[in-house]
Amino acid sequence: MPPSLAVPCLRGFCTSPHNPQAPFCLLTLLLPPLSLGAPTSTAESINQAYNLALDMQMQTSALLQTYLEHQGTPFSDPDFSSPGLSLRTLPSTDMPFEIWHGLEDGECLSLTQEAFWSFSQHFQLVKDDQSDLNPGNSIVVDQLEEARLKAKGLAGNLAGIMTALDLTTPPANTPLDSVPLGDSVFERKCRGYVIIRDYSFWTDRAVTFLGELKAKYSE
Repeated sequence: MPPSLAVPCLRGFCTSPHNPQAPFCLLTLLLPPLSLGAPTSTAESINQAYNLALDMQMQTSALLQTYLEHQGTPFSDPDFSSPGLSLRTLPSTDMPFEIWHGLEDGECLSLTQEAFWSFSQHFQLVKDDQSDLNPGNSIVVDQLEEARLKAKGLAGNLAGIMTALDLTTPPANTPLDSVPLGDSVFERKCRGYVIIRDYSFWTDRAVTFLGELKAKYSE
């Protein structure tokens, strides 16, 4: 990823459908971490991954709010929440902070890389559902596609960091298993909600972890 990522794109400017430069801004954000001729240092790779994760974190609340607003009641009701819903194919959110914080950096990198690769695939599923459930409404689909690309980009960045640290990287392009929760309209809307909700959790975790890793390698 080019050094320009060190200055995150302005929220709203990059994502606005009325901005003709938005696709170029997103492309700059998501370029592969080691695409330039000169090798990228581990510290630079971590900094790039951190900036991308931070940009993703800034967008998660708006993504969830936009998604819920376009699903109708009860999803669009004020303060809608359903913490009991879960998907077995999503990365786990059950690990206590104390245990997570006690893991080695390599294990945290591996789990985080696998998580965002998984989210990139789950977002494709939600996109397909929304294209069917809300045809002609591109607002949600466009935001889901942006989130999918960023999740995939972060997974690639994390794999690059693991390679730089001589860590074993997870197999590329691991296929997504069959995703449960049923095929009714309501169940598909629930599935999308759970995916975005858990993506927000993992984005927060990635920002915290990569911030700590960035501080460690900048010393």
